Amino acid sequence: MTFEIIPFEAEALLSWGELADALVAGHRLPRADIADSFVHREPDTLLTRSAWIDGMGMAVKTATIFPENPADRIPAVNGAVSLYRDDHGTLDAIVDFHLVTKWKTAADSMVAARLLAPEDADCILIVGGGHMARAMREAYGWLYPKARFLVWNRTPAKAEEIAAHFPNTLFVTDLESAVRASDIVSCATMSREPLIEGNWLAAGQYIDLIGAFRADMRESDDEALRRARIFIDSRVTVMEHIGELKIPLEEGVIAPGDIVGDFYDIEAGAFTRAPDEITLFKNGGGAHLDLITARHILEKWRAR
Repeated sequence: MTFEIIPFEAEALLSWGELADALVAGHRLPRADIADSFVHREPDTLLTRSAWIDGMGMAVKTATIFPENPADRIPAVNGAVSLYRDDHGTLDAIVDFHLVTKWKTAADSMVAARLLAPEDADCILIVGGGHMARAMREAYGWLYPKARFLVWNRTPAKAEEIAAHFPNTLFVTDLESAVRASDIVSCATMSREPLIEGNWLAAGQYIDLIGAFRADMRESDDEALRRARIFIDSRVTVMEHIGELKIPLEEGVIAPGDIVGDFYDIEAGAFTRAPDEITLFKNGGGAHLDLITARHILEKWRAR
């Protein structure tokens, strides 16, 4: 059996809008079976995410997260994505890990932002200084080409690097002031402690939380969750596995009924917002999204 090996350079074939549409279409298929496993050696993590969508196939994404790698000029997150055929279970492709992760994660947030974020957003804040923060600046720049951007990171030099790479983008050092000034706040960090405080938020703002992927990680505090209408990409991935919601759910800060919907509720019209509310989306990046993204990339690669 032959299979494709798809390099990062395949991203030249991709567009944010087409992939966002593919993610929505993937949720019209039978609900995915998802399984995640975590192995830890502090501060490092081995994460394996698997998904099977009947009619689309299977994917297994293995990720190693070593937060101290950047000190050696090595990416903090590495891994591989294996894509399998639905009919015989044979290997269809090995897709570049960083390609799938970048495009899956950002397109995940683009699906939600197109439905939940203010259409006339003028100022967008990117919180973070790594590869995903840069990807979010790129993706939100596609969705809001006329907006001005702010970038904040604990290490100001990293925020300054991102700001220098994009037009109409400034790096800032005061996070609270930047949050208060922004229509959209997108967080892509490795933080274990909340960065975004609910008492900074105002009606009409949209909060996009991307970074937390472990049970002990959060980017927003309890007050932000109390004040916002909460949406997620997958109940299975987020509610019991990611600290952003797992911790406040266990502590009674919020209840399961406070989750308005996940991507399987889009067709029913659950993903709506009102101008006078704070809307919060948790991007959990489940394995079924990796599967849909990898399949979309493979189709583009073969059609080239």
